[in-house]
Amino acid sequence: QVQLVESGGGLVQAGGSLRLSCAGSGRTFSSYAMGWFRQAPGKEREFVAGISWGGGNTNYRDSVKGRFTISRANAKNTVYLQMNSLKPEDTAVYYCAADRSLSPDVATLAGEYDYWGQGTQVTVSS
Repeated sequence: QVQLVESGGGLVQAGGSLRLSCAGSGRTFSSYAMGWFRQAPGKEREFVAGISWGGGNTNYRDSVKGRFTISRANAKNTVYLQMNSLKPEDTAVYYCAADRSLSPDVATLAGEYDYWGQGTQVTVSS
C-alpha cells in the first residue's frame, strides 16, 4: 500500500511554468512505475506522462511532448512533473498514480495504475 500526495498546482498565465510534486509513502515506492494524469471538467481522465520504476523509461502524451518533463527522486519518494509553456488547454486537476506491476513499460491507461493521489488543480489563464 502506498499513499500519494500531490502539490504544486496553482494559477498561472499562458506561457508560464509550474512544477508538480507527488510524495509517496512506504518503503516500496522505488519499485512502482509512476504516472501523471489529468481531468478537465466534463472530460475523461487522460494520461499525461509516466516514468518506469528505475527512471530509465518515460512516456508522454503528444500534446505535452517538449513542454513537460517527468522525473523521480526515489531517495525522496517523490516524482515530479515540470510543466513549461503552459496553455489554457492544460487546465485540469492533475493526479499522480502508482503502478505496482514491475513492468518495464510505462502504462498509459488509468486502469493499469493501482494507487492514486487526491489531485491538484492547475489553471492556465489566457
